[in-house]
Amino acid sequence: MGSSASAANSRTQHARGASDRDGCTAVPVPRVAYEKLTDRRAGERSADVRLRVRAARARQAQRFAALARLTCNADMGPKEVRQFCGVEAAAQPLLKAAAQRLQLSARAFHRVLKLARTIADLADAEVIATPHLAEALQYRPRSGVEG
Repeated sequence: MGSSASAANSRTQHARGASDRDGCTAVPVPRVAYEKLTDRRAGERSADVRLRVRAARARQAQRFAALARLTCNADMGPKEVRQFCGVEAAAQPLLKAAAQRLQLSARAFHRVLKLARTIADLADAEVIATPHLAEALQYRPRSGVEG
């Protein structure tokens, strides 16, 4: 009986896949339009991306210089999100609609704003604009409320 229970457990673990055993979580990947897949234009060069990332990190270091416990946008708590994640007026309807339609918890709402702040930093923008917010929202998991 021990052998059959062990075999069943092994089959269950195998059916779940390695992601459950090693602690990794599957991340849904949005579909990419055919046109994007077949576009022959060159993408952004790695060196250019590197420069934008360095500039964004420098911007964050400057932003948090007076706050010893913060080094990047991901470290922000609700108080800092309110202070540093200003959203332009034109983006407010998108933020409100997303919060309601996706039924965002306070934690998820702040996560979206922190990611949008990072995207805005990469674009060298002072405030979070609609494209920054829309990009941050597209990275949300597709599970839960859909529409």
